[in-house]
Amino acid sequence: MKKTVGFIITLVMILGMSTQALAKDTLALVVSTLNNPFFVTMKDGAEKKAAELGYELIVLDSQNDPSKELANVEDLSVRGVKAILINPTDSDAVSNAIRMINRTKIPVLTLDRGATRGKVASHIASDNVAGGKMAGDYIAENLGKGATVIQLEGLAGTSAARDRGEGFNQAVKANNFKVLASQPADFDRTKGLNVMENLLAAHGDVNAVFAQNDEMALGAVRALAAANKKAFVVGFDGTDDGIAAVKRGDMAGTIAQQPALIGALGVETAVKVLKGEKVDAYIPVPLKVVTK
Repeated sequence: MKKTVGFIITLVMILGMSTQALAKDTLALVVSTLNNPFFVTMKDGAEKKAAELGYELIVLDSQNDPSKELANVEDLSVRGVKAILINPTDSDAVSNAIRMINRTKIPVLTLDRGATRGKVASHIASDNVAGGKMAGDYIAENLGKGATVIQLEGLAGTSAARDRGEGFNQAVKANNFKVLASQPADFDRTKGLNVMENLLAAHGDVNAVFAQNDEMALGAVRALAAANKKAFVVGFDGTDDGIAAVKRGDMAGTIAQQPALIGALGVETAVKVLKGEKVDAYIPVPLKVVTK
């Protein structure tokens, strides 16, 4: 009987220690949406790095809804996580969630998209302004100055959409492009298709399309094919589907980010923060133009 009681006590102690260890070694990642292959790859990179460093990683999907994002953060703030990584749904709206985290003293880092307010330990992302300009310059290299272009914009309110648009506009001015239209399609393939179909009805003389992500670019490719028209389509992100479309010749190119690396660097940087190490406020992730 004594042996049984002793075994139970030992088991309870072990389980208690395991629970404490789990709480101690748990990070969290709040993703804007997992209905986009780019962010799925980012999540995979974060999970792989967390496992490599011996941390548990909780992943929550905000489903592109700022209120869901705030609820996710509220949930995490009472679950004992040691650091929170956020890929914001909206750069302004996420500020409320970040300020909530700041009050708990839990370190917070942003991935891919920044936040306009709140204290962030580090922001890990590609230089979206440079990427937008790279896309425009690539169009100019192939079509020359004065090309007629359409831009499909990302989700309004996100730093990625704002910065990619800013960079592309720099290339527009430098290369004297004629912008026939520039409209949001919310980083979504179906919306990219629908918006492009509508724009083609009024702007059939388009030479090139810059879509602020590959999903919208793929939608634009379908719209062009359905209208029996051709245009020089450049996307952004370098997703598997986007790169495959470039190899097929459906897209002229894509500005490739490294989402898995963004996720991995996010976890790596969070661990450094927890260890008291100094980290850069902004950690850039290189971009490259992927062509056939």
